Amino acid sequence: MTLAPPAISFQDVAQVFATKSGPLTALGGVNLEVAQHEFVAVLGPSGCGKSTLLRLTSGLMMPSAGQITVLGLPVTRPREDVGIVFQQPTLLPWASVEENVVFPVKHTKGRVGPAHRDRAREILETVGLGGFGKRLPGELSGGMQQRVGIARALFLNPDLLMMDEPFSALDALTRDEMGYELLRLWQASPKTVMFITHSIPEAVLLADRVLVMSERPGRVIADLKVPLGRPRSEESLRAPEVQEFAAHLRSLLIKPAKPSPKPEAA
Repeated sequence: MTLAPPAISFQDVAQVFATKSGPLTALGGVNLEVAQHEFVAVLGPSGCGKSTLLRLTSGLMMPSAGQITVLGLPVTRPREDVGIVFQQPTLLPWASVEENVVFPVKHTKGRVGPAHRDRAREILETVGLGGFGKRLPGELSGGMQQRVGIARALFLNPDLLMMDEPFSALDALTRDEMGYELLRLWQASPKTVMFITHSIPEAVLLADRVLVMSERPGRVIADLKVPLGRPRSEESLRAPEVQEFAAHLRSLLIKPAKPSPKPEAA
């Protein structure tokens, strides 16, 4: 029996950026694997290279060192089988919701056929935006705009979905709602997901595994399986072992404050 290759593999990957003040090493010697249809969350301090991981996986940039493979093939250019959802939905403000969803096809092929429009309407129904296809983005709430961004990423039915803090700009209630909506979508149509977040509760709710990264230059310092089955609920998140897991993640991310020096005696 031949084992399927990992969906994503990083082998000793480093990324160095040229800046005015000299080379900046964003990633240093990253090694990781993500299995097909696995949901992996990535936690780490700001500036540790989390977003760079997504851009490298999708082929939007090439690594300074090391090798990245997707579904067993080296990444050498942007890939059409990778969907990306950014922190902001980056919608075309003058185009309708439906036109924003079909934009990837219009951009690459120059035209949009009836089958593409049927697919767009189907995806909009799936993300809870049926009937909003003719609206402009400015007529939608922040949560609805992010749903459009997710619909656009799912439009071409990609094998992999890269999500870069997609709910960070939303209010707390909408963020929770979108988390459960994403779970529903993923369970209905499993995909390999790499999800960048600063939120420990969000990582625990969504992921099969959590990767914890160090400060820059970013490396994976912990690779932990979430002790929680599926489906998930608010009640299951309150289980003692889940709370202990979240506390352990917090201890890896938050360094204890250094004690203040004692004042010298007069």
